[in-house]
Amino acid sequence: MRILIVCGAGASSTFVAKRVERAAREGGFPLSARAGSWGASIANDSDRAVAADADLVLIGPHLSHLLEEARTQLAPARVEMLPEECLRDLTGTKTLALVRDLT
Repeated sequence: MRILIVCGAGASSTFVAKRVERAAREGGFPLSARAGSWGASIANDSDRAVAADADLVLIGPHLSHLLEEARTQLAPARVEMLPEECLRDLTGTKTLALVRDLT
């Protein structure tokens, strides 16, 4: 499974991506996670293919106003909101549970 986690500048998504990858590895769940920012991963045409190649794109809660735009731009990729609690998930297990529930 390939997921892309998108936030405003890419910082918080980097932390979430690293943590969920670690939790997946420890739990034996095949997953690769990439972090991205709204401008670089979604708005830029050349990087949109990277986002569309993901099995799941998770948009940070502070970008909730862009959810429908992301869904339109990344169709047919599945785009969902990343709950606020996943940003505070230090082990990545809540985020991994979310990913499993969404797939």
